[in-house]
Amino acid sequence: MEFFEPTLLLVLALIAFLAGFIDAVAGGGGMLTVPALLSLGLPPHIALGTNKLAASFASSTAAFTYYKKRLFKPKCWKRAFVSTLIGATVGTLVVDLISTEWLEKILPLIILLAALYTIWHKTPFSISNDIPEPCPKFNKKQYLQGFSIGFYDGLAGPGTGAFWTVSSMALYRLNILLASGLSKAMNFTSNFTSLVTFAILGHIDWVLGLPMGICLMAGAFVGAHSAIRFGAKFIRPVFIAVVSVLAVKLAYEAWFMPV
Repeated sequence: MEFFEPTLLLVLALIAFLAGFIDAVAGGGGMLTVPALLSLGLPPHIALGTNKLAASFASSTAAFTYYKKRLFKPKCWKRAFVSTLIGATVGTLVVDLISTEWLEKILPLIILLAALYTIWHKTPFSISNDIPEPCPKFNKKQYLQGFSIGFYDGLAGPGTGAFWTVSSMALYRLNILLASGLSKAMNFTSNFTSLVTFAILGHIDWVLGLPMGICLMAGAFVGAHSAIRFGAKFIRPVFIAVVSVLAVKLAYEAWFMPV
């Protein structure tokens, strides 16, 4: 078993709490946790698998909170559930085929692109928290959206919550709270699916992942309630700044530092 300095573990716990909070508010908490795990020196496959374990705690907490507040209706999104599950399974299996060297170079670029996408995205605004009826009009869009974002979550993961939120607002004209509720439910689906696949493949550090999951869950609980009460705009500047710095740091280490 590999041991880490207590200070590093404390920093990781704080990052996990912040990531859980951010993920519940705006999505994209994985853009903090994945770089943090990679910074500890974990191989990319293990970092991704461990992140899925921790993220499953957070996404389940946030999804349940939005459901309790009636900001998510499962009956409207059955096809999204199925297509997300399939996409996440395929994406996770593809990760296992990619060499560690390539994954180390690709992940920072994915994280940086996700951060840039979040910066430039314009958020639609709506004061209504009612899901448009009838639900079946969403059916055709759910297949492609669910499979593609589920595949990405299984393949990499950072920014998945943000992608779900943004695409749902664009495709279905949902406001930020309804889109976030859908995002958390689908994110949990792909997280848990990838978690099972990573566990079978042996790509999880359980000693790191379980404490991180508890911290993420606590952050998600606070974040979901804050999002429902205040909205997501107040967290975005800090979120973008932290993610951008971590992504640039990892990209520099992967591409320019001598081996």
